[in-house]
Amino acid sequence: MSKILEAKQAVVTEIADKLKGAASVVVVDYRGLTVAQVTELRKQLREAGVEFKVYKNSMTRRAAESAGLEALNENLTGPNAIAFSTEDVVAPAKILNDFAKKNEKLEIKAGVIEGNVASAEDVKALATLPSRDGLLSMLLSVLQAPVRNFALATKAVAEKKEEQGA
Repeated sequence: MSKILEAKQAVVTEIADKLKGAASVVVVDYRGLTVAQVTELRKQLREAGVEFKVYKNSMTRRAAESAGLEALNENLTGPNAIAFSTEDVVAPAKILNDFAKKNEKLEIKAGVIEGNVASAEDVKALATLPSRDGLLSMLLSVLQAPVRNFALATKAVAEKKEEQGA
């Protein structure tokens, strides 16, 4: 009996560690998806570096409480799968939201974004954001614009002076 209890405690600790260490977590109801659809979803998530697992709700509730995310417990009913991402905050939300648009049976229930419990609407809003690389390229473009404009203005002044001198 104690071995079973120890195994359950180990799973609860594993889930709690993942909840604490994840940049984002998305809880989904996968009821009604075919095996082929779930396999395709897992493949897409794995390629993005996102872990997708099914845990018992009772263990997930205990882990959420120990991680300080009690508000997540109200969404832990029925068959749930959880996507954990330690690096990219947007990736799991984007992949699951896109998959849910194509497959109506997949339902986003809630999430955890950088340690804060988020509603399904918050997760869907996060999914509309560009990826981390996209945001970095936008930032770089914004930072380069003043330098580029200054260089163009300097070149225009130099060309004008050349025309006047010639």
